[in-house]
Amino acid sequence: MPYVDGFLVPVPQKNIDAYREMAQKAGAIWREHGALQFRECMADDVKLGVHTSFPQAVKQEDGELVMFSWIVYESREQRDIINEKVMNDPRMKEMMDPATFPFDGKRMIFGGFKMIVDL
Repeated sequence: MPYVDGFLVPVPQKNIDAYREMAQKAGAIWREHGALQFRECMADDVKLGVHTSFPQAVKQEDGELVMFSWIVYESREQRDIINEKVMNDPRMKEMMDPATFPFDGKRMIFGGFKMIVDL
């Protein structure tokens, strides 16, 4: 069964183009190293919840949008191998400096997930 890494990221609206450019470069690297899919989605119909929500999860601030992203792999084992290659890729090292992120990396949420339904 496939394995998925998921991400939530608050991105200032003024940085959307820079974020898209970074994501396109990163996505190409992930795919090159074996990821099956790389998806980046921008909040469109996301409301503040009573108890919890995407905006609350990332402590969304005025002028920010939430990005919902995922990467699909053949398996957890493949994910670990691919992520090691990606993190050691010199093209990624250029993008990994938190000072140059087009978002606040401290509020990014991420994790790995076992897929249980795949239709």
